[in-house]
Amino acid sequence: MAKVGIFFGSSTGATREAAELLADEIKGAELIDMEEDFDGLDHFGEFDVLLIGSSTWGQGDPQRDWVDPLYELSNEQPDLGGKKVAFFGAGDQKTHGEHFVSALGKLHDLFTSLGAEAYGYTATEGFTYDFSLAEKGGKFCGLAFDNVNQEELTDVRISAWVSQLKAEMGL
Repeated sequence: MAKVGIFFGSSTGATREAAELLADEIKGAELIDMEEDFDGLDHFGEFDVLLIGSSTWGQGDPQRDWVDPLYELSNEQPDLGGKKVAFFGAGDQKTHGEHFVSALGKLHDLFTSLGAEAYGYTATEGFTYDFSLAEKGGKFCGLAFDNVNQEELTDVRISAWVSQLKAEMGL
């Protein structure tokens, strides 16, 4: 059975709650809070599957707890070949529709450039936004959710995404 690590950064709690729901549905998955639990780049090497969670801030940037790890990933360029990776995160499509969940796109581009294989693409339907770096080939490169405007849909979206990941990744 694949060893799953759920790495997340959360400022308002929305991404933390999503990570906890994912851990509830993926038995044996380990939660890693990027601020409190992350031990360095070798921590990624402990897992076969990486679920990467971040909300989007500013001009489409990942949550602040990802700043140092992403800098290290960019500079050290570790080989993530053989890793399966999927991305999830919160955004606000109405107030910040110009960069809706763009952090997922930035994370996707970095992790896949290091050899990880991305899974968990989801439909953009049901969201209204202007632009997103997370949109790849007409789909989001992971699970997008909006607890500001569509909180009632988050649990359903997470559950459906977990079913999708189990089928795609063989979890």
